[in-house]
Amino acid sequence: MKKKKILALIAGVAIMLPLAACGSKAVATTSGGKITESEYYSSMKQTSAGKAVLQQMILNKVLEHQYGKKVSTAAVNKEYKTYKSQYGSSFSSVLSAEGLTTKTFKEQIRSELLLEQAVRDYSDFSNKALKKQWKKYKPKVQTAEITVSSKSTAESLIDKLNNYSGSNKLKYFKKLAKKNSTDTSNKSEGGVVSAFDNTSSSVTSTYKKAAFALKTGEYTTTPVKTSSGSYQIIYMIKHPAKGKMANHISDLKTQIVNTHMNSSTFMKKVISKVLKKGNVSIKDSDLSNILDDYLSSSSSSSSSSSSSSSSSKKSSSSSSSSSSSSSDTDSSSADSSSES
Repeated sequence: MKKKKILALIAGVAIMLPLAACGSKAVATTSGGKITESEYYSSMKQTSAGKAVLQQMILNKVLEHQYGKKVSTAAVNKEYKTYKSQYGSSFSSVLSAEGLTTKTFKEQIRSELLLEQAVRDYSDFSNKALKKQWKKYKPKVQTAEITVSSKSTAESLIDKLNNYSGSNKLKYFKKLAKKNSTDTSNKSEGGVVSAFDNTSSSVTSTYKKAAFALKTGEYTTTPVKTSSGSYQIIYMIKHPAKGKMANHISDLKTQIVNTHMNSSTFMKKVISKVLKKGNVSIKDSDLSNILDDYLSSSSSSSSSSSSSSSSSKKSSSSSSSSSSSSSDTDSSSADSSSES
């Protein structure tokens, strides 16, 4: 299984930040002359990478102003420790490979948590929405898995589990995982996978479906095929009872937020609202349209909605077509990117 991914860094942030002055100070010198901050800025702002950096910087400023008090240093440190724990001894090298330091990575985590607060702010937590989520709700489960290259190998390992007569089958399962699993991300831990629920993107929908069908202490008696062609045996370490909805309101709200965080359509709407509320004004005419994808889409979305409502009185098929165009396709791609 794949570990929690390091947040993506927009290339160039560290380089762009010192250029605020945009003066004649040299960024580099050559035998053919010097490259000034102003020249570098003029060149960078024309590139997609440079524009992406500015978009992110603007969003971070606005989010910090609107939600900064809701994200504590303790929350950032807790998330940081989660990543560090999952990557273990390779954490420092992973950060280095991504061009990150402890400080810049924590800054990214803070940005992500600020955005999550915005998503929470614009999410619907009505009783109707909570009941809808409850129908899909699965509590967080703890599993272990063994990944092998062939179905016959998986079946052979399942036979060994079936024939094991000892008192601690989980211990035996972990022993088999350490010896046979091809999944290097958790092999040394006996195949243990980070806890997940029905909204988690750290495991695939296929894995979740097979796991949720198991009770505590059970394992899959037929190999589970992955999209990459390998086979898995899944062991359910702990599968809590679903319980009553009233006891899981906080969990349901978190699941709604997680679902929205994985939806590009919803995220675009939230970012549009956050930016409009932030009264952003672009002072460089060359970059005047840098936020059009968000600000224009928000206003055009509104006018489109009004226009669609008006048209629907004349033609129901027109309204139906407008509605279908806004469907979201993110959830399947999130699943497939996490498979072993």
